[in-house]
Amino acid sequence: MSASSRPTVSASPFRVRVEHASDPLLQGIARAPRALPALVVLLLLVIGAVFRGLVGTVCFGLCAVLVAWLLYLAWPRIQPIERMMRCSVLLLAVALAIVSAGL
Repeated sequence: MSASSRPTVSASPFRVRVEHASDPLLQGIARAPRALPALVVLLLLVIGAVFRGLVGTVCFGLCAVLVAWLLYLAWPRIQPIERMMRCSVLLLAVALAIVSAGL
């Protein structure tokens, strides 16, 4: 395969800035013990389920933001079925935050 026949990859300036800004945090997550990120999310979900109102909404909202951020970063690299599954998790987190807020 010659250099001219390689596919070109282009990213928007916004995506480049987000990926660049996310790199230190992603590196920190990668250095953490493997179970720590899952435990943090689990803790947020348990706290959100136990405490309703503002505390629950913030916990579920943080989970939704985390899922949305990771989904945005992974979007170009994942298959459509994976996108659909991750979008459903994001919608569930948003729905939990709305229900917890009592809206």
